Amino acid sequence: MDEREQERPRVVLGVSGGIAAYKACELLRRLTESGHDVRVVPTASALHFVGEATWSALSGNPATTEVWESVHEVPHVRIGQAADLVVVAPATADLLAKAAHGLADDLLTNTLLTARCPVVFAPAMHTEMWENPATQENVATLRRRGALVIDPAVGRLTGVDTGKGRFPDPAAIFEFCRRVLARGPRAAEQDLAGRHVVVSAGGTREPLDPVRYLGNRSSGKQGYALAGTAAARGARVTLVAGNTELPDPAGVDVIHIGTARQLHEAVLKAAADADAVVMAAAVADFRPAVYTTGKIKKVDGQDPEPVTLVRNPDILAEISAERARPGQLVVGFAAETDDVLANGRAKLARKGCDLLVVNEVGETKAFGSDGNEAVILAADGTETPVPYGPKEALADTVWDLVAPRLAETRP
Repeated sequence: MDEREQERPRVVLGVSGGIAAYKACELLRRLTESGHDVRVVPTASALHFVGEATWSALSGNPATTEVWESVHEVPHVRIGQAADLVVVAPATADLLAKAAHGLADDLLTNTLLTARCPVVFAPAMHTEMWENPATQENVATLRRRGALVIDPAVGRLTGVDTGKGRFPDPAAIFEFCRRVLARGPRAAEQDLAGRHVVVSAGGTREPLDPVRYLGNRSSGKQGYALAGTAAARGARVTLVAGNTELPDPAGVDVIHIGTARQLHEAVLKAAADADAVVMAAAVADFRPAVYTTGKIKKVDGQDPEPVTLVRNPDILAEISAERARPGQLVVGFAAETDDVLANGRAKLARKGCDLLVVNEVGETKAFGSDGNEAVILAADGTETPVPYGPKEALADTVWDLVAPRLAETRP
């Protein structure tokens, strides 16, 4: 094995026997094309849906099902020991039950017992099976032990059934796994496990008439990065998203909204039992006082009527002043174009939040890009500069500051 191969993250893709096994081929493709060394370990049932030859060809490694194959290599121990990440996708109710109770009757369940790296489960099953108390108890047990169990999506299931239990989008699972791997050894810490966090993202749009609105340049990427990294650190995440074209992150409850007043209502409702609220959305400060039900027409020779604006609710100030529960932490964002730190410090004092992420914005800065840089101001006077880098890096720094503060305020 050459040096480049040794540097490649080693991922075990476990595939259990559900109809969604064919979708795992797309997850495998994304993992291999992004430079990961993937070993597929399907169950015997999974091979009824996708054959061994397919897994081997797509991964470039032998796909092994039986403990008794290549016994001299002790695969039931070595595969799990050598992995940087194990992801089981799809994970059936049967597989979750075996993992929760420590059963080891095939190569995949043996691998789960020997893995010392982060383990991710992406369940897929019918709604009744997912909601069954036995499955829910098994999921709770796995999460309590540090495993990351992504909630299934809602949508079309096998046949004509629709409900919660659909296999999450493979691209979203890949992003989830990528974020877990990016944390390296720290991924096992799960410092947000058992916490509920609310994140707002994207920009609001305030309608002027049926075809026009007042909006902003926010893409939602920073808020989505915050939601995805929190989920990868074990949190239950509610994402309130406004006007973005980004796909829903895996394992995150997403509420789509359009206007500032809709965002206000959704955030207050979600924050009722939240440990932390992070307001990353670009919220319109004003909205048109009057909504014109018909398209506003241009009249030759006449100037348009002035548009009167009224204030929208100040969501950040409101949730900071009226915490929904003791110890709740509130994080705000300040997008500034000049006197960035001075304006940020003034906003921190005015809004009353615990942390304020201050960054400079403009046509080529922050909005729509994949990178960001900022200074995180704290109410205790500390400042944490974050150099330019991926928005996930800034998101992780935010959670690095949130997690210990939550630990201090509530066990």
